[in-house]
Amino acid sequence: MAQDGAMILGCAASRFGHPAPGVLRYEDKLSRDPSRTAESAALGAHLSLARDGNLPVRMIVIAEKLRVEGAAAERREIHVRSDLIGSVVKFDGDHYIVDFVRAGAPAAVVKRVPAR
Repeated sequence: MAQDGAMILGCAASRFGHPAPGVLRYEDKLSRDPSRTAESAALGAHLSLARDGNLPVRMIVIAEKLRVEGAAAERREIHVRSDLIGSVVKFDGDHYIVDFVRAGAPAAVVKRVPAR
């Protein structure tokens, strides 16, 4: 969580979709990586805070590991997307969806997804 109350979400580049014009959707499940229980619990608490408090979500995109020729280890590329603001549109305790729109876009573009 940022000092201003926004949630900061590290996003895997491969989990994005475009459900509507002007909307970039990130979708994942906490249970996808059972070896990271502490991180999943913290993320779940933050997703609940963001959903219940209608807090903005900021995106950090984490690209796949890259092997750099001559380097001893793989590295990840990280991109901060300050031009996009998200909101948690679904979180059921495991599965979550965050929709991102350009900063300043009409709020009506982002809609909550009903639980199934």
